[in-house]
Amino acid sequence: MSSISYKDAGVDIDAGNSFVENIKPFVKSTKIDGVLGGIGSFAGAFELPSGYQEPVILAGTDGVGTKLKLAIDSKKFDTVGIDLVAMCSNDLICNFGEPLFFLDYYATAKLEVDEASAVVQGIAQGCIRSQCALIGGETAEMPGMYKSGDFDLAGFCVGIAEKSQMDRVSKVKEGDVLIALPSSGIHSNGFSLVRKLLFEKLGMKFEDDFNGKPLIDTLLEPTRIYVKEFKDCKENINALAHITGGGIVENLPRVLPDNLKAVVYKDKVKVLPIFELMGKYVEESEMFRAFNMGVGMIFVVDPSQVDEVLNKTDGYIIGEIKSGAKGCDLL
Repeated sequence: MSSISYKDAGVDIDAGNSFVENIKPFVKSTKIDGVLGGIGSFAGAFELPSGYQEPVILAGTDGVGTKLKLAIDSKKFDTVGIDLVAMCSNDLICNFGEPLFFLDYYATAKLEVDEASAVVQGIAQGCIRSQCALIGGETAEMPGMYKSGDFDLAGFCVGIAEKSQMDRVSKVKEGDVLIALPSSGIHSNGFSLVRKLLFEKLGMKFEDDFNGKPLIDTLLEPTRIYVKEFKDCKENINALAHITGGGIVENLPRVLPDNLKAVVYKDKVKVLPIFELMGKYVEESEMFRAFNMGVGMIFVVDPSQVDEVLNKTDGYIIGEIKSGAKGCDLL
């Protein structure tokens, strides 16, 4: 019997080594104070920043969902890495945590070095926008586990918060104002419905013109990262909610006490054109539960701080906090 190699089994060690060399500059571009060493060791290392009285370590993990399928089918790999970081770092700041570092997990049937490098370049860009460091990751080549051409992504973000600042629910009170920060697009939720409607039901194509550019560019517009706005407004906000799966109606109540409700005025929401298109075929209530509708993050702000927050961001007022059972009323 002739000998058999790992490459014959579908795993190319040389390709993996080439990939690591390709991504070293991307990783280096994210380096911030606290990073110890570089990639290539068995674990990433980060020195905790000083100045905290009661530091608490926060961690979040997420993926990109079926938006990844659109990236694979369209062969556009440079933005989903930004989405991956965004979904984690935007969650962290809702607990008043500042992102410190990020790690990724990339699993594929066969490692395509150029494709994987483009993904990691996007992850590095997401880390730069989140003001955190990419300190490591894992690439797994698993023929038989994934179909040819497929890959999956997961990400893990670690941040730090002052313990006394983490309880935001107790700071929310009647009369607080809801300030919406615009989303950049669909972000990374609801893509099973997007694909079902646009491509199966309506028969649209990636290259179809939508608002002056190919439809696929609108769909793959990366998730906006709100770390800078959070840091700029940290002292001016009572709470904040990341608007992901479940939309405004399910995410905003997560920062409310039991005796208060959010009232959001639908006519104040600056709905993006892609949602207007889909809204012609999907019930409004379903749209507000599946998508962000143009609102990626909501700040809950004391009335005395509203002007300050509006001056520091591109936000706008969409509602207020009122007495009532915890929930969200769309009026």
